[in-house]
Amino acid sequence: MDFEEKKRTAIKEWESLEQSEIPVIRIGAATSDRAAGALDVIEAFEKELARLNVKARILLTGSVGFGNYEPLVIISKPDYPRICYNNVNSDMVPRLVEGFLIEDDPCMEFALGTLEGDMDTPPHIPELPRSEHELRLLLRNCGFIDPENINHYIALGGYGALNKAFEMNPLEIVEEIKRSGLRGRGGAGFPTGKKLEACYTSSQTPKYVICNADEGDPGAFMDRIVLESDPHAVLEGMIICGYVLNSSKGYIYTRMEYPLAVERLKTAIEQAKELGFLGKNILGSDFCFDIEVFQGAGAFICGESSALMYSIEGKRGFPRVRPPQSIESGFRQKPTQLNNVKTFAFIPVILARGSEHFSSIGSERSKGTAVFALAGKVENVGLVEVPMGTTLEKVIYDIGGGVKDGKKFKGVQIGGPSGGCLPETFLDTPIDFDSLTEAGAMMGSGGMIIMDEDNCMVDAARFFLDFTVEESCGKCVMCRLGTKQMQGILEDIVGGDGTPEDLDQLVHLGEDTKAGSLCGLGKSAPNPVLTTIKYFKDEYEAHIKEKRCPALICRDLIAYYIIPKKCYRGCEHCVIVCPTEAIIEHPKRFKVVDQEKCVKCGNCLEVCPPEYDAVIKISPITELPASELPIKDAE
Repeated sequence: MDFEEKKRTAIKEWESLEQSEIPVIRIGAATSDRAAGALDVIEAFEKELARLNVKARILLTGSVGFGNYEPLVIISKPDYPRICYNNVNSDMVPRLVEGFLIEDDPCMEFALGTLEGDMDTPPHIPELPRSEHELRLLLRNCGFIDPENINHYIALGGYGALNKAFEMNPLEIVEEIKRSGLRGRGGAGFPTGKKLEACYTSSQTPKYVICNADEGDPGAFMDRIVLESDPHAVLEGMIICGYVLNSSKGYIYTRMEYPLAVERLKTAIEQAKELGFLGKNILGSDFCFDIEVFQGAGAFICGESSALMYSIEGKRGFPRVRPPQSIESGFRQKPTQLNNVKTFAFIPVILARGSEHFSSIGSERSKGTAVFALAGKVENVGLVEVPMGTTLEKVIYDIGGGVKDGKKFKGVQIGGPSGGCLPETFLDTPIDFDSLTEAGAMMGSGGMIIMDEDNCMVDAARFFLDFTVEESCGKCVMCRLGTKQMQGILEDIVGGDGTPEDLDQLVHLGEDTKAGSLCGLGKSAPNPVLTTIKYFKDEYEAHIKEKRCPALICRDLIAYYIIPKKCYRGCEHCVIVCPTEAIIEHPKRFKVVDQEKCVKCGNCLEVCPPEYDAVIKISPITELPASELPIKDAE
């Protein structure tokens, strides 16, 4: 069966789904959906359809990326638009089945909106304001196709780029990727076409293709959702690179913490082999290529290219001195094309639609779209895909819906734990490789964590540095010891023991660590500290000079008090939840916090009835008006 026949078969299957005479129920079943309760929803639909003898088809998809709306359920019914229901739980299922599937009531009280789009246009939700600001190239299929059905991918254009590649010679493919302006989406932003060209021109053989799917950044989940929702896009990009290099072997390096991604990748690989897109004599040609999934143990350092390749070889994941680069001497000391998940997934888009289409999107030096994982104090958490050059403000406010609970925006951490923290004055910064680097942050793999007025930037820097200290491989002295010394200084500052000299010491240690580390992870580890000192120095000075935490986060610099005038005499809420019996009753029957016993857990503040609002968190007690000082302390 040639490719065109495979495509006709796939389109016929897809059209039978889209034009089905019975309802089709798409349920997001990626990891994020499952964490929100999708498996219970699936079971509830199966039971309810069987109970009422309703004919409908349940289709398990990946994730659309709308994290705060999951689980998502999309119902297609003849003569009705496709309707997307958000935050579905098992209690809502009987109403949806009886109301919509049987009685023709679309149950719009549960709906996020209707979907528009067809086989040529990725579906979107016009009622959702964020849709008009996004441009989904990489995520075009996510949440709408069955990731375990290769025909869905083929019907929407999948493997057409591979078929087209076989009509081109390798250098033509290289030039097409170079013209597109695609830069590596793993964080470094090196031009993908130049990298592929250098590997192609190497005289050494064999050559290898490796996909870096070791996504270890806190708050990052872009690669996982692509692998779980559209795995064939990654495979197709790898096969095309394998064809260019005349390689016979590819590896996908992912972590054991991604079991669903691994399962769906392995399913996709087997399906691709069955239809002749992988294995021997691909699409009837002389080209033979296979892909193997390799599971790492979750070491953050193995996201670094040379450490990753050592790990596949069975060695300890240590970065190595370069040159030579991996394109010259990588896996098993042979030329290796190693790219990120998103980089590989963009290659079929470029070949199918043309380099001009891709290069027309984005900014001058950063082409295409950027995919970010929005997390933290933002209303709409989840995945975002926008043209390069879109401002931070548009992403955070127009797409992200702004800061949660109407709080004031304070900063955004971009680029993972080694990224930089940028303040409000940088909201007009375009999202591209060069602009973010100039601002002191970086694209990284695509994590974006939003912080509000309740975040302490000193504590945030300590949190991110704690992660890099824990995950340092220890090979470089400055990364191993420099970050540890910085961590100790930050602990002193948040503990109230900081000195004015500490800020200069942090800057010197940070710069030395960047200069003395081999790999990009060590070189960027001090970024959270250096950028918070640069942009939020007043918070450091408050901790050091005034011994207070403006955000009231750092435990050693806060205290809990009970205001006598507001304390209800018969209420025992705070007494019951205090783990150290630090709350005692004053002779005048109101409660008092024994500061020597208090461990600053905050339980008393959480349980104090809002109508009393008697418990306060302050730093220090002198901030209180004399009239409101607790009697015990006033005496």
